[in-house]
Amino acid sequence: MVDFAMDIYKNLHGSEQVPQEMFDRRTAVVARLKELQTTAAPIVNFLTDETSVKQLRNDKAWNLQFLQENGIGTDGVEALYHYAKFQFDCGNYSGAAEFLYHYRTLTEDTQKSISALWGKFAAEILMQDWDPAMDDLNRLRDLIDNSKLSQLEQMQHRTWLMHWGLYVFFNHENGLNAIIDLFFQEKFLNAIQCNAPHLLRYLAIAVIINQRRRPMLKDLIRIIQQEKYTYHDPVTEFLENLFVDYDFEGAQQKLRECEDVIANDFFLVATGEEFVENARLFIFETYCRIHQCIDICLLADKLNMQQEDAERWVVNLIRNARLNAKIDSQQGTVVMGMQLPSIYEQIIERTKGLSSRTYALANAVVGTAGGPDK
Repeated sequence: MVDFAMDIYKNLHGSEQVPQEMFDRRTAVVARLKELQTTAAPIVNFLTDETSVKQLRNDKAWNLQFLQENGIGTDGVEALYHYAKFQFDCGNYSGAAEFLYHYRTLTEDTQKSISALWGKFAAEILMQDWDPAMDDLNRLRDLIDNSKLSQLEQMQHRTWLMHWGLYVFFNHENGLNAIIDLFFQEKFLNAIQCNAPHLLRYLAIAVIINQRRRPMLKDLIRIIQQEKYTYHDPVTEFLENLFVDYDFEGAQQKLRECEDVIANDFFLVATGEEFVENARLFIFETYCRIHQCIDICLLADKLNMQQEDAERWVVNLIRNARLNAKIDSQQGTVVMGMQLPSIYEQIIERTKGLSSRTYALANAVVGTAGGPDK
């Protein structure tokens, strides 16, 4: 990283000369690297031997005993941790991830094991290795839930996990489903409401562009209404205008603002076109619930589109079986057919929240059974 900083300095100043403190810093880093390499050499050599690695088990106590038989003590295991961290600081993320993985299989220090998993997670994000990163995100979620940390510390860790997870959610192929599943969990939702209400923007975007998760829209709007006094942005206001106030003019204005917000958001910039498409569909569907016959010219205005573009857009919806309607070209109107929710949507709606209610009921029963009158 020091060499990288020196290259940037040369490019910025157009000179081959760099400050002396950069050379001093590089000398110190190289010396520290050699020191850690020497200290960690025994265990690194052990881990590069496939025959030795295959003899390791899931039993950490047995592994430590096996290492001691090969001349490696607990100090050697801790040296691996520090060496992996230094590799991360130097920008060798693949090496850091591999060493941290092995460290977690060997150490009995719970706190450092959690720290190593956070480091491995960060390295995978920086390498854009999204599948292992998603796996580690789920491991961190479980570790936080099962840890002996205080409630406040657990909430803080969940807040960190949600922020770090944004890199994964908006790059992994199943990320939109994952962010909805995670953020709607009660403990994570509490963390959002207490520590990070701004994350509602990302949850809202995920629900809007993920058509399979539309049944979650009602719960999302309820949460947005609860938090609107502490946080709001064009995305949350768009949903509120459309589904709470039925203010189509306001929703149209907020949709324009949403385009600017998404274009300047690191995580959302790639979702811009998909968001606008689905947001227009939301406006159209909501408007159709109120009107059976819709003037295309008026509809184009509501969708912030040209009349020809709006008509073509409606034709594509009908052609793709996403809309039960027909176009009257002579009158310039869209005539809506009756749209009933599918059997799948009805089942999802009726069973929604059943798991959480069952869990709450089971806890209540267990709490009652464990009371003084047992």
